[in-house]
Amino acid sequence: MPLHLPRLALLISALACASASFAQTSTPPSASDATAAAAAAAVAPATTAPAKPVEPPLSWHDVTTWGVEGRAFGEMERKRWFDRLPAVADGKVTPAVWGLSRDSAGMMVRFKTDAAVIWADYTLLKERLNGANMTPIGASGLDLYARDDAGKWRWVGVARPDKKVVRQEIIGGLKPGLREYAAYLPLYNGVESLSIGVPPAAKFESLPPRTEKPIVFYGTSITHGASASRPGMVHTAILGRRFDRPVINLGFSGNGRMDAAVGELLVKIDAAVFIIDCLPNMGATLVRERTIPLVNQLRAAHPNTPIILVEDRRYTNVWIQPKRDQGHTENHAALRESFEKLKADGVKGLSYIPGDDLLGADGEGATDGSHPNDLGFVRQADVMEPIIRAALAGR
Repeated sequence: MPLHLPRLALLISALACASASFAQTSTPPSASDATAAAAAAAVAPATTAPAKPVEPPLSWHDVTTWGVEGRAFGEMERKRWFDRLPAVADGKVTPAVWGLSRDSAGMMVRFKTDAAVIWADYTLLKERLNGANMTPIGASGLDLYARDDAGKWRWVGVARPDKKVVRQEIIGGLKPGLREYAAYLPLYNGVESLSIGVPPAAKFESLPPRTEKPIVFYGTSITHGASASRPGMVHTAILGRRFDRPVINLGFSGNGRMDAAVGELLVKIDAAVFIIDCLPNMGATLVRERTIPLVNQLRAAHPNTPIILVEDRRYTNVWIQPKRDQGHTENHAALRESFEKLKADGVKGLSYIPGDDLLGADGEGATDGSHPNDLGFVRQADVMEPIIRAALAGR
């Protein structure tokens, strides 16, 4: 039955009174409560970001005037100074490989300074700073290391890119002393220009690329650097520091397939060792088709240079994906079969790295199951180091 209007008015009035009574009987804050709130506000941390360092007077040093390591092929003509492949590769390698070769993965510049602050001024090739499984620092940043008093490489700081043109302090407040530094260039972006800035009164000595034969890696997105948090954490860089020698990174994301056209470029490098790590981008049939021709291509040009074949890592979640796990097993069998055939044919100087332990056994070594995180890259370096060290013995 509908309410009569007089009854409805009485009900509304009663509710209003009750609400008012509730509001009036709520306990007001005491003086001590107010004092405590004010004190808490006074000690609360600021929510605004710290101010960026103001640029001091600096002397700038263009790294192209003394050179970077990881830039193979000597004085062959290039379309851009920081390209990984020479101009002649354009049209010979696949368009995808050529495009990926514009990234500066594996390049590193060395210098000495006693500066208390180090700045960088660089321009990137691409506006996009990172992909889904990379940090902007890893894909487009700089990563600075220095030798400590014992001569060991230690991490120092990074450039944090937020746009295509980056001009910022890498590190300040450095303790006094002249020391050697190494700055790793972006993994998944190209560089148009790069200069290092230090105060005008600071000593600065450019260090040209070392002349030792480099460790040469040819591989996939993992070799390219996915998903290291910063450029110095990919296994190629880690191993370069451990062996204290130059490294060439020819990783091509999604396109490391033992291509003969890439082989034609590899043979132009006077390497200490060739490390072929392409299986993550290949199936068993392609592994059987291309492994032996690529090794023979390298061996014909470099009769005595060690060659190391690497199985692909297993995805870190294959414990619950049997079909994917079987694919890894088939890939490994195909590479092992090719390796044994090469040895039976009398090819010398071959080594082999199994893939099962590259990322560890606990499932924690990858960002997305496939691409190593920093932990995974350290583990991968740990597995590879003794095999590479044995191959380099006496070289």
